Amino acid sequence: MTDLHLPLDRSAGRLSAQIAAGFRGAIRSGRLTAGTRLPSSRDLARDLEVSRGVVVTAYEQLIAEGFLVARRGDGTRVARLARPDAPASPPPSPPAAEAPPGSPALPGEPPGDLLEAGAHDLWPGTPDLGAFPRERWVAAVRASLRDLPNEALTYPDHGGVPALRAELAGYLGRVRAAHTSPEQVVVMNGVAHGMSTVVRALLATGHRTLAVEDPTSVRQLPMLEATGIRLVRVPVDRHGIVVGALARTEARAVLVTPAHQFPTGVVLSPERRAELIAWARERDALVIEDDYDAEFRYDRDPVGCLQGVASERVVLLGSVSKALAPALRLGWAAAPADLAARLRTHRAHTDLGAPVLEQHALAHFIGSGWYDRHLRTMRRQYRARRDALVAALREHVPGAVVRGVSAGIHVYVELPKGCDEDRVVDAAARAGVVVAGAGPMWSPERARHAPPALVLGYARMGEGRLTEAAGLLGRVITQSACG
Repeated sequence: MTDLHLPLDRSAGRLSAQIAAGFRGAIRSGRLTAGTRLPSSRDLARDLEVSRGVVVTAYEQLIAEGFLVARRGDGTRVARLARPDAPASPPPSPPAAEAPPGSPALPGEPPGDLLEAGAHDLWPGTPDLGAFPRERWVAAVRASLRDLPNEALTYPDHGGVPALRAELAGYLGRVRAAHTSPEQVVVMNGVAHGMSTVVRALLATGHRTLAVEDPTSVRQLPMLEATGIRLVRVPVDRHGIVVGALARTEARAVLVTPAHQFPTGVVLSPERRAELIAWARERDALVIEDDYDAEFRYDRDPVGCLQGVASERVVLLGSVSKALAPALRLGWAAAPADLAARLRTHRAHTDLGAPVLEQHALAHFIGSGWYDRHLRTMRRQYRARRDALVAALREHVPGAVVRGVSAGIHVYVELPKGCDEDRVVDAAARAGVVVAGAGPMWSPERARHAPPALVLGYARMGEGRLTEAAGLLGRVITQSACG
């Protein structure tokens, strides 16, 4: 169908991703309007001279992201909620308190007494710190120092170094199907910093309630409560956050992990994505999208971010904490223009911006292609580790059920019937296996009805050690903690 104008660079590969990107661009520009019926996968494949499987993969990706809908007997159409962009407007002028550029949730850590020498550490939330690409990072720092003019060493741009914001905008568009610009990206000190800053900005504009998923990270709740906002818990099921329950709250902002819900590991379904965006538009609300580990999807390409579908209603938070190391404290917020301006003002009033040298190093690291190569390497390693742990759990812990998709650096494991979650956690620690129980991550009301479960991190050990850990867990469960 030639009028779709889907140019393909066959030498670049990933034809399904190119087709998906072409459709996103056509929808965002208004060339494809809501309700437009698209050609069948067979017809489009013939027109583009590609295999039908390539088109099917592209359609499935766009359906999962909320750009398209497919119904039996009605074909594939542009989703009602996939709107074209508003006409471009000039970026807002810097607030008076902000000088011009160039002028002056994470899951908690295990108790220290549990991490004895030789312990099998399955605590969730931390990547393989030994895999940090030290030599490449040192090279990026050296290259940045070599090229930086002296003037770049003054107080930073409150929104972040322009070179890093440009690299991040390009990376997020390419990898996460985000729809943003360097002016809308604000560099933060990780997702936690971005989250608390966004919530404080909401409080300043009259918000009083924030909805959060149930279950959620136990580390996020005290940090969010410290802002003074009231939290309401909204249940998560196998399709993600229950938007109907969200609509029954008074909240006009919600914090979600749609690509890989923490801790259950489910992905927000296409229907729920559409419902959530509709809720945000109807209620004049903001969705805070915590994209904490979306680069690590092993069974298929990751679903594009919500921000790419409704950039005027979603702020996308991300960081390099899972991809590289938490110690870098480098993250970002891709926000609507007015919110991005308020985030820059907040930084101007509180800490004058993020460290400059690290930002330039990360910009070089991304721009040189090293970041992508590192992620490809870690994807292979983490997938192998997850597969080994899941296989060993099935062998040594019969009756346990692994929930969620093949992604991230943790698994949610429901224990066999009759298990006492706290007893399993304590007995495992005595056996030399450090694990986190899921109970504290649920609200007290839902925790009473949730099956006992563990949240297991697998990033920091090789396949052999993970298999050993599963064997020890199986022995604990069989001998003392269950039944």
